[in-house]
Amino acid sequence: MTGSTIMYLMLGACAGGFINGLSGTGTALFALGFYLMVLDPVQAVAIVAFMSVLVGLQGVWIVRRQIAAQPARLARFVIPGLAGVPLGLALLDRIEAGSLRLVVAAFLIIYGCYFGFRAALPAFSRPTPWIDALIGFAGGIFGGAAAVSGAIPQMWLSIRPWTKSETRAVLQPFNSVILTTTICLLFLQGAYDQTALNALLVTIPTGLIAAQIGIAVFRRLTDTGFRRVLIILTLLMGVGIVLTELLG
Repeated sequence: MTGSTIMYLMLGACAGGFINGLSGTGTALFALGFYLMVLDPVQAVAIVAFMSVLVGLQGVWIVRRQIAAQPARLARFVIPGLAGVPLGLALLDRIEAGSLRLVVAAFLIIYGCYFGFRAALPAFSRPTPWIDALIGFAGGIFGGAAAVSGAIPQMWLSIRPWTKSETRAVLQPFNSVILTTTICLLFLQGAYDQTALNALLVTIPTGLIAAQIGIAVFRRLTDTGFRRVLIILTLLMGVGIVLTELLG
């Protein structure tokens, strides 16, 4: 492994780990570009998925009490999400993934621009179990078809007037479960070869440290500040997807 390869892997792990520690999502958006410079696409996605789950476990731990307090809330996102993953994978044979990612990116950019710069954030407070389930299902579909499982849930959760810990108690474990499913499928496809394992030896310690820094920033944010961070990250995620597709 060359010095430049190690550098790109560490940069990706730093960027993805910090964002995951801060918000509970976004690892792929901020890390994948660095990994694709030195790894083939399957290996890069395999590393991102593994790192997302691994560094995400730290975030799950800090909101464990909120998860235990509202297990039914989390379940109505996760269970439909798991059902959506196979459908998303099946859609890959019928729909070009790049086009689907651009459609998602357009929604993210419009949403982020509309809400990101408003003085007052929206607050959709009434219980919506069926909408939550549909959002989880859509997240699973987009996760299987375009590797953007957190995009739709992040949009929805950013307008819920929950505390930052309550929001993270849904978003972080949701992404972890969906991406664990992705890891299992990639493993069966042989994606975790010796090259991928060597890359993980570099990215794991770097990502874990960067995630701790992100978590420290998360702890300092107010509930409103965290919601605004999610909306701005939604905009950045949309722009990042467009740039990835155009430059790739």
